[in-house]
Amino acid sequence: MQAIAKLRYLRIAPRKVRLVADLIRGRKVIEAQTLLQFLPKRASLPLAKLLKSATASAKNNLQLEDNNLYISKITVDEGPKLKRWQPRARGQAYEIQKKTSHVTIVLDELEKKPKKTKKTKKNKAIRKEIKKTEEEKKIKTEKPRFRPEAKTSRPKIEKGIRKMFRRKSF
Repeated sequence: MQAIAKLRYLRIAPRKVRLVADLIRGRKVIEAQTLLQFLPKRASLPLAKLLKSATASAKNNLQLEDNNLYISKITVDEGPKLKRWQPRARGQAYEIQKKTSHVTIVLDELEKKPKKTKKTKKNKAIRKEIKKTEEEKKIKTEKPRFRPEAKTSRPKIEKGIRKMFRRKSF
């Protein structure tokens, strides 16, 4: 079951809200709450309130455990713009757009893990066979280890006059 909560007409630009929304997308609810609590962005407080509202509705309306919830989808859409005018030089006026956001959070329940099967003699035998085949595959796919060839001897320097300064070739 999915729990949906919406926040409309938030007076923060969607671009700034998306920065916070991207951080909590796909996380568990408890983890996301602690993240939002310590985040220094202005959009973190409204998103924390919205997340709290979504968990409360999931708990009360759908009887879901809040420990088992995660944020499956969070979208930040653009709302209507408030248009204001700023006076400028020589009688001009510049338009200022105060942007708003619509945020939607969808919470979903984590899938429950299947129960473990009891260990029986048959299961143990099957596991041993599987283990053997895996070991055989490893042996076949292993690459031979690097073995350095016989050590190469250094060139012998003739007795007598040695060349002291050598030119480096470029």
